[in-house]
Amino acid sequence: MTSLELGPLTRAAGTVRLPGSKSISNRVLLLAALAQGATEVRGLLDADDTRVMREALGKLGAGLGVKQADLFLGNAGTAFRPLTAVLAFSGGEYRLSGVPRMHERPIRDLVEALRSLGARIDYLGEAGFPPIAIHPGKVAAGQMVKVRGDVSSQYLSALLMALPIAGGGTIEVEGELISRPYVEITLNLMRRFGLEAQRNGWRRFAVPAGPYVSPGTVSVEGDASNASYFLAAGAIGGGPVRVEGVGRDSIQGDVRFVEVLEKMGARVAMGADWIEASGRAPLRAFDLDLNHIPDAAMTSAAMALFADGPCTVRNIASWRVKETDRIAAMAKELGKLGAEVEAGPDYLKVMPRRLNAGVAVDTYDDHRMAMSLSLAALGGVAVRINDPDCVAKTFPDYFQAFATIAR
Repeated sequence: MTSLELGPLTRAAGTVRLPGSKSISNRVLLLAALAQGATEVRGLLDADDTRVMREALGKLGAGLGVKQADLFLGNAGTAFRPLTAVLAFSGGEYRLSGVPRMHERPIRDLVEALRSLGARIDYLGEAGFPPIAIHPGKVAAGQMVKVRGDVSSQYLSALLMALPIAGGGTIEVEGELISRPYVEITLNLMRRFGLEAQRNGWRRFAVPAGPYVSPGTVSVEGDASNASYFLAAGAIGGGPVRVEGVGRDSIQGDVRFVEVLEKMGARVAMGADWIEASGRAPLRAFDLDLNHIPDAAMTSAAMALFADGPCTVRNIASWRVKETDRIAAMAKELGKLGAEVEAGPDYLKVMPRRLNAGVAVDTYDDHRMAMSLSLAALGGVAVRINDPDCVAKTFPDYFQAFATIAR
């Protein structure tokens, strides 16, 4: 296993141009493949998750016209879940698989919703989890389908994007819908491709029949989740650190990470497509429900190392079913760095202590573990990041970019 030595670092300042948003990129790729007309996509993310989506769509052909394919989708939930829904309505024979961790990430709620509409899907391993086989089914237009919202918002997003090709219908969400800003991204992009789903609160969605129509050109914003690491660095290490490519006009929910920064005492400025943060540790402690920004919430947990008291990140049960069990993983690695950590079913409480120097942190093949934990080096200690290349999932050049602002 490779490793990367960071620090000791005490200062952060500079400007970073962000790569494209993963969440937007993979949604745009799928909608462009389904739409009538050609689409030029500008600013598309070039990383592992978007590569597997592009390769899958390449195998499936224009308009997803190929009716038999074996698709390997890595650990990309933003590819696996939507393709499952779309292919269930495509009248072909498909097999979808991924890396071992993807085969541990639940998909039962989406499969059950699709089966209730007439789709035919079999599990090829453990019931409720990938890999899966999809067979031609008989799906009538205009049906109502129920789906749980409390495990992953990707199930709802997948149904929203897929229902138009099945003649439209109504989706009813059961339980609390988590990560709502990601559903907003889905609705926004569907609108750009000519179809407007009507929502009644967050419980019921009326989805029109297709077809999607290309808007001609789509520009992908910079990734707001990935912006959080640089903004956090500015808040910890003096700053100012500016990120370009995402700002006040963003359609991504993770721009609300700036609210966490402000609550911790950082100074934040925003323009239409840029955000800037500055500050200095120790930062103010916090106790926050961050269900709406689950990815950037990981950055908040790492920032707790630099707070003036205990910090609690709440309502993050979805961390358990991400690229790794992020609650357990963050608890273990922050503990190695010197913090006292309490991990609950849906929360993480971090009590900062003197940072341990020379610690090797594990990343669990999870890009967000690697990027979040890199912030520890700003405490003036050396930190070794094991398997730093896992950042290729969404930000292959992360550590090079981090080196340009931290010193």
